[in-house]
Amino acid sequence: MLFRIVKKPDHEGIALMAAILIIRISMSEWKSRLADAVRAGEVLAESQENIDLLVKGTSDPLAESAISELVERSEWEEINDRFYKTMAFGTGGLRGRTIGKVVTSVEQGQGGPLDRPEFPCVGTASMNYYNLGRAIQGFIAYVRKHLENTGQDRKPVFAFAQDTRHFSNDFAQYCAKVCADLGCDAYLFDGPRATPELSFTLRALRADAGVVITASHNPPHDNGFKAYFNDGGQIVEPHASGIIAEVNALASDNYEPLPEDQRGKVEVLGAEMDEQYKAKLRTILLRPDLLEGRSAKVVYTNLHGTGGWIVVPMLREMGFEVLTVPEQDEQDGRFPTVASPNPENASALQMAIDLAQAEGADAAIGTDPDCDRMGVAVRNADGEMQLLSGNQIGTLMAWYRIKTFFEQGIITESNRSRATLTKTFVTTEFQTAVAQRFGIGVVNTLTGFKFIGEKLRKYEDAIPADKRGDYRSLSEEETRALRLEYSKFFVFGGEESYGYLGGDFVRDKDGNGSAVMFAELAAYAMSEGKKLTDLLDDLYLEFGVYDEMNTSIVLEGAEGAVKIAALTLSYSENLPTEIDGSAVVKVQDFNKEDIYDEEGDLIPKAGMIVVQLEDGRRFAVRPSGTEPKIKYYLFGKDAPGADDLAASKARVIEGLEALWSWLEADAYRRMDAVVESVAVEGDLGRK
Repeated sequence: MLFRIVKKPDHEGIALMAAILIIRISMSEWKSRLADAVRAGEVLAESQENIDLLVKGTSDPLAESAISELVERSEWEEINDRFYKTMAFGTGGLRGRTIGKVVTSVEQGQGGPLDRPEFPCVGTASMNYYNLGRAIQGFIAYVRKHLENTGQDRKPVFAFAQDTRHFSNDFAQYCAKVCADLGCDAYLFDGPRATPELSFTLRALRADAGVVITASHNPPHDNGFKAYFNDGGQIVEPHASGIIAEVNALASDNYEPLPEDQRGKVEVLGAEMDEQYKAKLRTILLRPDLLEGRSAKVVYTNLHGTGGWIVVPMLREMGFEVLTVPEQDEQDGRFPTVASPNPENASALQMAIDLAQAEGADAAIGTDPDCDRMGVAVRNADGEMQLLSGNQIGTLMAWYRIKTFFEQGIITESNRSRATLTKTFVTTEFQTAVAQRFGIGVVNTLTGFKFIGEKLRKYEDAIPADKRGDYRSLSEEETRALRLEYSKFFVFGGEESYGYLGGDFVRDKDGNGSAVMFAELAAYAMSEGKKLTDLLDDLYLEFGVYDEMNTSIVLEGAEGAVKIAALTLSYSENLPTEIDGSAVVKVQDFNKEDIYDEEGDLIPKAGMIVVQLEDGRRFAVRPSGTEPKIKYYLFGKDAPGADDLAASKARVIEGLEALWSWLEADAYRRMDAVVESVAVEGDLGRK
């Protein structure tokens, strides 16, 4: 296979073009105008400092040209948004804009594929080669030190995958090239692949680290660098701090390649790895017999992303008649048919729902661009397509899997203390009620599947070494038996934001595996002569109605970042004693308190507050780690055994709507106070 490694734009022709065609004012002139804008309060002082940092540290010949053009055009807001901070490498890696709100002529260049600019946007707060170069070089430095500290005298091995976003292919190839130049071996997929397949691949190849170039379900202008360690999970402590320190210590993306004979090699991954992954996915099925002779028609959409690569053939092999949405089949980083490529949003699945309705399909399934999240709509008893929330999907799959494990004698009265369901604090307590009814454990983690992955690593490591052997080469039945005897058996894991996991051979949420689990659940419902919505109602009657409302306030750019930080702090420092007519009876502040999970592990500090009200409602507030928004999670419930289930559902929904109405009004009052306070102190950097 012919494979081409592309380089970032550093060739002389582009530099000459920038010098001749773009720079309209001299360096001294644009710097002088920038200084004037800072004195006038139009540009943040931090932005000016970060511009100096980038100009000195980047190898990109276009950077100064783009900055001078923004200055010449007095695009002060754009300058602040691009430079108000340096993009710090966090525990999830990097994520930010690759295309500015304002695109300079030098960035547009000759234009790129699918109407994108030729080059990513310049900025210390942007996703570009400057930040990408620092990230991969720092990551390599840490992995090399880790190998040395553990007595491994060999080349580091990395694996890379990419989604379908703008610049994903360019960024992935660039990272692989840097690895090879600096003496590492690299594996790189021959095209876009799902994030969970990278996690599986890391484990299958025994690689030391990996990266997916993705921004998940973010808008088309974003991209990111999602980092994984040798267990296949996203980086967590103790490695996170070390990697972050190495990356953030680099002020420049420049590097000197090693001599030719010391460099690594880049190998291409393709269909063979796909087949290994698919073979493991089939082991998630608990009752394959349910699929025999019971064909169902489903509509699937990959929302212009990577999911169709695995999901469609897998479902067809399982006996499902699969229709796809033709307009959304093409892998297209513009995501042209949706406002947001996020299966959490009803509008993203609308085309699939419409096709399912027209074709009489039983379900519509959608996954996000990197295929780690799955959303569904199912046909209800009235024949209409009904959307299920992430909490409802997760609860149904958790219930079915726990029930089936008991029915098959895999989990028993004698070993159920070693079985556990893992979820996040902001995921429904419906799942807790189900697990506790079966007598198995529940462990709550912070938001982010990396914390669930961390638990899986803990459970694997707890198996005695002489029993564990080569764990990754064992079958699902063998690893399950080991976990049930010596450690903890992970039955199911999930988060409210449409991420689920049913096995431990992947250490991140898996949209491919979720589709397999959902297909089996649907087949079970059919075998019982029921719709999935009927199963859900059965659970409501048994456990009580649980419902949730997840919403957010979007605050973009430099000014938005100030508001998000101040708003988050205000909840910690000034929380009312009564909210929407109900007394506050419990507050958990994850940034102030030492909070331990159900297994006695200390929860890392986080900017999240969970509030319990006297009337049974509760809510959580936290800033998003990947998007410019502050997120709210509202929870309500009613007693089991309702005589009128519709009325019970309505009561819970009304209570959530009233709570959000109160919280939203309160949030804007708090923000007004923030703006007034910051404006008086002069810290916002705006007139």
